Amino acid sequence: MNLTVVGLGLIGGSLAKDLRSKCIAKHIIGTDKNIDHCKKAQELGIIDSYLPLEEAVKDADLVIVSVPVNATLKVLPQVLDAISDKTVVMDVGSTKSEICKAVENHSKRSNYVANHPIAGTENSGPTAAIDGLFDKKTTIICEEEKSDPKAVLLIKVIHEAIGMHVIHMGAEEHDRHIAYVSHLSHVISYVLGKTVLEIEKDETNIFELAGSGFASTARLAKSSPEMWTPIFLQNKKSLLKSVDEYLKNLQDFRELIANNDADSLFTEIGKINDIRRVLEGLELKRAKGH
Repeated sequence: MNLTVVGLGLIGGSLAKDLRSKCIAKHIIGTDKNIDHCKKAQELGIIDSYLPLEEAVKDADLVIVSVPVNATLKVLPQVLDAISDKTVVMDVGSTKSEICKAVENHSKRSNYVANHPIAGTENSGPTAAIDGLFDKKTTIICEEEKSDPKAVLLIKVIHEAIGMHVIHMGAEEHDRHIAYVSHLSHVISYVLGKTVLEIEKDETNIFELAGSGFASTARLAKSSPEMWTPIFLQNKKSLLKSVDEYLKNLQDFRELIANNDADSLFTEIGKINDIRRVLEGLELKRAKGH
């Protein structure tokens, strides 16, 4: 398979590495608005060569669009304009509704499979690409009924080959659920980082006193603003609802502390501990390969 990766960052680069290691991608062409990313990706062996967008995609069997979701709105139609009738295109965006709407009337809409692999780290750029990033993770295919069945099958097969579990849902349903389990977590992490930086002026105290709990909760605050600003705005409706519900729960929790209500606080924490069962069940499911 001739593969073209548009956007040579963490996700695009990691997909390229895994598809090469599984002998799915025979030749990989990269393209990126940042020429330094192209050069570094070639130096690291992630891609074999790099070309301008239109040239990079015209002879590809598969094109992976892995750019920030705001850029995807512009880049995805350009890719569909330039590909052959046999080329399959997928994106990896963390939002789906606006991206799907951007190409719903395109003449090659059936060549496109809306896809979201749920995997990542807080790092970015080609040096962030790692082997095995997607193993035992989930990817979501959206609006499969609008894609050619053979294209959907290809996307399903290659994701299963790199160890992913494939599920299907509508674009709006995807955005609603992902607002809670992913996007809200990033909002909380960013605000935690902001709060600590504003209150704790002495960085030495942060370094000396912060434990693993702070490090794990604030880790996402290191994520790229270039990627996350458009995600928050594209999923504004669902994200605002999840933020409002979080703020209500946070205020309720604050009141228990302010009122020295030890019994209610103990009971509430005990109820919330049920998240342990959910997360351990998820880990067990992943370990068994779904």
